[in-house]
Amino acid sequence: MSGRKRKTSPSPPLPNNHEPTTASEGSTASRPEVTLRRSTRRLTVKDANHDEQSKVAGSTSSGPAPMTNAEDMDDSRVSAQERRALAIEGLVKIERRTKLATKKQNQQVAESRLPRAPDRYAIPRPNARSARKDDSPRVDGPPAKRQRSRDKTTATATATASVTQQSPPAQEPQHLLQNPDDFDALDAPERGAARAPVVNSSYLPLPWRGRLGYACLNTYLRTAKPVVFSSRTCRMSSIIDHRHPLQHPDRPEHPTKNRPDKSKPASLELGYKFVEELGLANARDIIKMLRWNDKYGIRLFRLSSEMFPFASHPEHGYKLAPFASDVLAEAGKVAAELGHRLTMHPGQFTQLGSPRREVITASIRDLEYHNELLSLLRLPPQQDRDAVLILHMGGVYGDKAAALARFRTNYTTLLSPSIKARLVLENDDVSWSVHELLPTCEELDIPLVLDYHHHNIVFDASQCREGTLDISRPAIMERIAATWRRKGITQKMHYSEPCPGAVTPKDRRKHSPRVATLPPCPPDMDLMIEAKDKEQAVFELMRNFKLPGFERVCDMVPYEREDEVRAVVKAKGKKKGKRKMEEEEEDGDGEENGESIVDGEIAEEDFAMGGRGNRVYWPPGCEEWLKPKKKKEVVKKGRVGAGDDDDDDDDDMEF
Repeated sequence: MSGRKRKTSPSPPLPNNHEPTTASEGSTASRPEVTLRRSTRRLTVKDANHDEQSKVAGSTSSGPAPMTNAEDMDDSRVSAQERRALAIEGLVKIERRTKLATKKQNQQVAESRLPRAPDRYAIPRPNARSARKDDSPRVDGPPAKRQRSRDKTTATATATASVTQQSPPAQEPQHLLQNPDDFDALDAPERGAARAPVVNSSYLPLPWRGRLGYACLNTYLRTAKPVVFSSRTCRMSSIIDHRHPLQHPDRPEHPTKNRPDKSKPASLELGYKFVEELGLANARDIIKMLRWNDKYGIRLFRLSSEMFPFASHPEHGYKLAPFASDVLAEAGKVAAELGHRLTMHPGQFTQLGSPRREVITASIRDLEYHNELLSLLRLPPQQDRDAVLILHMGGVYGDKAAALARFRTNYTTLLSPSIKARLVLENDDVSWSVHELLPTCEELDIPLVLDYHHHNIVFDASQCREGTLDISRPAIMERIAATWRRKGITQKMHYSEPCPGAVTPKDRRKHSPRVATLPPCPPDMDLMIEAKDKEQAVFELMRNFKLPGFERVCDMVPYEREDEVRAVVKAKGKKKGKRKMEEEEEDGDGEENGESIVDGEIAEEDFAMGGRGNRVYWPPGCEEWLKPKKKKEVVKKGRVGAGDDDDDDDDDMEF
């Protein structure tokens, strides 16, 4: 602390914060009022018993005579300076103790037997300076102090090296080297932009004879009015609320005017009825989606796992038969008529290699729900065999060998023959590569789905390189195809691409809106395109490579659809009297006065099918074309000039 001289002027001690100063016994004189001048402001202290005001006054009622205003202000400044100096001194002490503790911990780590991390795990610093010739840490201070620190560091390093030579080196766990999440955490450059160049094949499967497909949702039908959608869902609380009858059972449900009345007794049947109606609405829309796909040359489709909400839930779950048997059978009849292939893909939480028994139980329950749904479609034998359930191996849980062993046990002992006949495995983009899953698939007679996008993120570097070239070699492709032939199932593959600019594995896992090319697969392959833009990504491939059916797809008119019944649009104008409106109706010139009326109605089979021009394609980034453009009111500024037209009603709305 600096050698500042403290003021020795007689001033009373500061009062205790917890014990306010009081007047002495028998004293009846009140404390005189003290006024402090600071700039042009006045501060008047009237309460002599207040702690803070007593500090400014510098005395108590029982102390000596009060000081003048100048002396009081000088004492206040000194007190503030002292408090500031004490605070700074305290922070300096804390910093000194922290540095000493850190230095002690670093010394203990250096003298311990912990091995140093391999160089490949080192995180590069973009602005790091070049390393010094010696590895000794930099020490600030006089030359003698720096020399003593270097000597101490050299002795410590020598002792550590001797201990390390005596003890065997620690083995790095293999799952840490193979789990991409660990690479993401370390941000290793070989997993990002600095990784080895991608080696892709130049082969294109043309002329194309296979089937292209997309997953779950159709963007064109999803934005139709009314929507065509097979993933309507609800909250669990909604199922519980709908166990109570409506306020007016004879009227349709309304979110505010006719809600479930919780004052009435609950019934489980009402709750099941509510969620079952959602599932039936989803199942009915499958027929529309299949016919839409067939019109535009798409004959492969993945059904949504959310078609029947909470069907596999342990408490709110339910069987699909018999309430959904007829609706699903009708959808299967249409799929059989058109020759379409239907598949399903259970979610990421369905894992048969988990060490937790409750996860295994929930996974089996979910697989039984998916299997029941596909079975109720009543497809022909070959189409029924091709209706597979795609599953990922799941997590590693610290030991891949143990996870594979648990999967084998659960697959062979807990699954029904019907589920085994449908189950196929897919390589993922987190833990399991093609070369790790293929031996298990060959052992358990499980077909393997090759996902090119996942392979480019997780692959066995000792077997192949990143890209589509090495994984498409005849040897590995033949082994994969054999897993399908043994069960008589038509082989399928998945293809997608990362978003532009993605570098790290975590970023590259996200699918791009559309794909730019075809993978080097056989030309008769069933290829699922996994992209954000769904059917539009398939159209993009069909247009780029002139695949069968590309001539049927035409560009949309922005914000307009001729395959829907639109409401009557009336131009804004002056209000007309009743007599004037009757005269216009008799003359038949309603349209000439600014009214636009859609003639006729759209047949059910033509609804949302693209109209006469098959206008269903929207360019990349133009998804807003699917919906009518919102009207924006334009506020007029000022009056219309004398030279302007009087008829400017159409300018009130900007489209």
